[in-house]
Amino acid sequence: MLFELITLGVSVLALVVLGLAGPAYRLGMSLESAQSIVRWAAHGCVAAAIVAIVAGVLAYRARAWLRVTVAALAAVIGLTGFVIGFDAYRRETSLPSIHDITTDLENPPTFTAVIARRADAPNRLDRTPQLVELQRQGYSDLAPLTVATRPEQTFDRALAVAQARGWEIVTADKSSGRIEATDTTRWFGFVDDISIRLTAWGSGTRVDVRSVSRTGIGDAGRNADRIRGFLKELQ
Repeated sequence: MLFELITLGVSVLALVVLGLAGPAYRLGMSLESAQSIVRWAAHGCVAAAIVAIVAGVLAYRARAWLRVTVAALAAVIGLTGFVIGFDAYRRETSLPSIHDITTDLENPPTFTAVIARRADAPNRLDRTPQLVELQRQGYSDLAPLTVATRPEQTFDRALAVAQARGWEIVTADKSSGRIEATDTTRWFGFVDDISIRLTAWGSGTRVDVRSVSRTGIGDAGRNADRIRGFLKELQ
């Protein structure tokens, strides 16, 4: 029983350390160090899970059901931490290392109101041809959304969706069909800026969105996910 309890403790500790990577970054730790914590904690989680599975099998053969329960709990916690860490690593390594995503590669929505807030941000707002090509390769599914409602109606819906998603609205100009907002991620507290542009399109409206991270060379796909989520809810 002691062995299973130790394994459970290691699993819980590794998961806690994994979760603390985000708060540590918010408190001033470098992003590289925080990402290293995520990777090593994930390794600890999977190691504890493997040991827990072996211990559980041995306990099952001995018909020691309490030990089986403790080992199973340790395995679940360890595997949970591993999945979280592995998903973060997969996103970092498999997705393009870019931080500026838009539905319109030729004429992306611009920013005006949030520019002052980005004064100290390492990432700039100018888009290079290389960035455009990388987005084409990594996020070929992103495209403008066309809806049947007029821009005035679509604006109200778009603003409501942005607010429902917890974004901080910086400006909302109905006459020009432009919304600018800021979103802060829950775990690491990354601050990203969003620009929504509505254009009359036949009898309906074309909706374009741009999402840009203030820090980080890559965004692990969160800007693209944010755009997809917004457009899906709007549609």
